[in-house]
Amino acid sequence: MEFFQPYINMFKNYATFSGRTRRKDFWMAVLVNFLISLILSILTGIASFFGIIQMIYSLAILIPFLAMWARRLHDTSKSAWFLLLALIPGIGAIILLIFACMDSQPGANQYGPNPKECNASYISR
Repeated sequence: MEFFQPYINMFKNYATFSGRTRRKDFWMAVLVNFLISLILSILTGIASFFGIIQMIYSLAILIPFLAMWARRLHDTSKSAWFLLLALIPGIGAIILLIFACMDSQPGANQYGPNPKECNASYISR
């Protein structure tokens, strides 16, 4: 059940754009989201009805995923405004990927305490 916990926590903090998210929890949630999207894509190829379900899922995951990205950027001491880099084709996604792979800033920062030190996955301010 620990495999799905970061994904579940992403929905529990649905629109919480404050606080910090650990790198491990971020990538585990991304992995679960990828697997669900892959399964829905395969099912859409089999029966087009699943395309509607895939679209609903994509809309449902949008805000929690953006909030988790913001918290991940906060964990590296970056502002959530860096998400706007995604609007720059190519290079913006690469920069965001680098930020997502960076380790947490040790200790507390302006966005809250370090979740590694608190032994908690999602910390809100």
